[in-house]
Amino acid sequence: MAVEDLNVRGMVRNHHLVKSISDASWSEFLAMLCYKAEEAGGRVVKVNPREASQQCSSCGTKVSKNLSVHIHRGPYSGLVLDRDVNAARNILARALASEVA
Repeated sequence: MAVEDLNVRGMVRNHHLVKSISDASWSEFLAMLCYKAEEAGGRVVKVNPREASQQCSSCGTKVSKNLSVHIHRGPYSGLVLDRDVNAARNILARALASEVA
């Protein structure tokens, strides 16, 4: 299983995000996820999320976009999908690559 290695402490310093992040109990969820994965014989791999939504998960090209853009369009691959799905694919690929290394 792959997850973003988020700096939750740093994120809660942003007064615009603190309520949403605290309400979601991200740190608690991640701790439970790790515990349950271990219990089932699996593992959780934390990866750097930097530019995960900016990189095309198909061809690897960087596609700069601001947060208001919700659709990823790969300029060379022709890939079109939700930016969060694109980011999730990149995070999984990074986790798998770190397992091999």
